[in-house]
Amino acid sequence: MDFRTACEETKTGICLLQDGNQEPFKVRLHLAKDILMIQEQDVICVSGEPFYSGERTVTIRRQTVGGFGLSIKGGAEHNIPVVISKISKEQRAELSGLLFIGDAILQINGINVRKCRHEEVVQVLRNAGEEVTLTVSFLKRAPAFLKLPLNEDCACAPSDQSSGTSSPLCDSGLHLNYHPNNTDTLSCSSWPTSPGLRWEKRWCDLRLIPLLHSRFSQYVPGTDLSRQNAFQVIAVDGVCSGIIQCLSAEDCIDWLQAIATNISNLTKHNDSDLLDQRKHCFTVQSESGEDLYFSVELDSDLAQWERAFQTATFLEVERIQCKTYACVLESHLMGLTIDFSTGFICFDGATKAVLWRYKFSQLKGSSDDGKSKIKFLFQNPDTKQIEAKELEFSNLFAVLHCIHSFFAAKVACLDPLFLGNQAAASAAPSSATTSKAKYTT
Repeated sequence: MDFRTACEETKTGICLLQDGNQEPFKVRLHLAKDILMIQEQDVICVSGEPFYSGERTVTIRRQTVGGFGLSIKGGAEHNIPVVISKISKEQRAELSGLLFIGDAILQINGINVRKCRHEEVVQVLRNAGEEVTLTVSFLKRAPAFLKLPLNEDCACAPSDQSSGTSSPLCDSGLHLNYHPNNTDTLSCSSWPTSPGLRWEKRWCDLRLIPLLHSRFSQYVPGTDLSRQNAFQVIAVDGVCSGIIQCLSAEDCIDWLQAIATNISNLTKHNDSDLLDQRKHCFTVQSESGEDLYFSVELDSDLAQWERAFQTATFLEVERIQCKTYACVLESHLMGLTIDFSTGFICFDGATKAVLWRYKFSQLKGSSDDGKSKIKFLFQNPDTKQIEAKELEFSNLFAVLHCIHSFFAAKVACLDPLFLGNQAAASAAPSSATTSKAKYTT
């Protein structure tokens, strides 16, 4: 069972996402009981086994009256290719599965127009002849200022703009628009050359944020400046959603309340089941998932226990260096090694051949179904694309604890305060011995 099937959907909507220095682009947020999914649109082949395509080639014939039935926006003046912004209502049936709103025009009759300005592309199309072959690729993160519709149901109104200067932020339909009275046929061929291929625009997972112990904030990190109608969600492992911009203050409040409710619901059972209600309590989870409850008298005692656990985790990871677990991938026996130096390594259980390997820094998110499956989201260092890897384990809690321990040890290695404390402990063996005996007891 896919780990998402057990999630109860609570909210879905369109927002803008700003990721780093990129221009904000439209995404779909899908909030479930224990996860926040951030999805972007992409075009995939739906004939046979689905796959993604970088480029498609479509040949269309200019109509006697009205042109191609398309409108375009964008251009090199905005550091993006020209994109299809509208498709006429009359052309939609013919172009369905071949061209989409949001497709970037890369070549026109073999002429590279990737870096051409808007008006230059208009001129190339105007002089392209009766039959035009377009090489296109869907622009997944189209800047929000283009105001592209999310579906193909936006009609391109016929108009005659054969003269004058076009604008890269306005729909240019000069000699591209379709006239409904014309009955000329339209011919299409898609890439690859197989005539049966059809394409479909879909929402695809961009980022998955587990909500258990996660937090959210409207503030700019390190300041007391609050973002207007925007927030970010940070998972317990540090994976960040990016800055999510809502369309209104009311929409932002709705999203924050829904996310806060789901985070709270995930932790309520831990609070209500505590056997000891005294102030300074903590729990230790065993390998089988059982919670063991403890309490101490003072704040200082609780802090000391916390430091002891952190130190013990670091020392144990430093001692063993790596840990291997048996797992299953598509009914095949595999092994997953968590290595302190190199990261994650998945190999075939029979041949020991390595299937994939990633560094700790490449893990951008993970989720589990609470039973046996873990879905890892790694970032490919070359393409920067997120690659999902799902494995099934017989001892899920042990694997999760091991991964968290290795990550905590990695962080500890970079913490100068922690390293300083470790050095001080090594310089005073007698006090360290006493402390160790106490924690062991």
